[in-house]
Amino acid sequence: MTATGHAIIGTVIAAKIANPYLAIPIAISSHFAADLFPHWDTATNLRKKGVTRVFTETIIDVFLGLTTSYLVLNYLSPSADFSYALLIIIFAQLPDWLMSPYVFFKIKIKLFKWAYDIQQPFNKKLDKPWGIINQIAVLVLIVILAKVF
Repeated sequence: MTATGHAIIGTVIAAKIANPYLAIPIAISSHFAADLFPHWDTATNLRKKGVTRVFTETIIDVFLGLTTSYLVLNYLSPSADFSYALLIIIFAQLPDWLMSPYVFFKIKIKLFKWAYDIQQPFNKKLDKPWGIINQIAVLVLIVILAKVF
């Protein structure tokens, strides 16, 4: 799932769960659950696109995710603290942050390689357009359910 997708899920968790001792493990778990849905992300077709292009797309994705999360938080809970949401977003994205040095810079520290290896069974990639459509559908459903409940 894109960084934007994980950020939106983290935002929903932050908007609904004020206790960080509950929200943080839920956010980390949500990362793996979200990646089980067939999806497109910036690293889809990494070998074809190359590391530089994927890295650039990922940076854009991170900033898009933060902007979208701010809007979603204001929609779900206008009085919520964005700094708390940002903390939960970081944990929702944490597995990807941990594997990024291994993927982008070939840094072979055990933690980075472990983060990469542990995610692979969960990461169900699907190329465009359906990988994007699936992801948007799941995220819209999550936000709607969060608003209703």
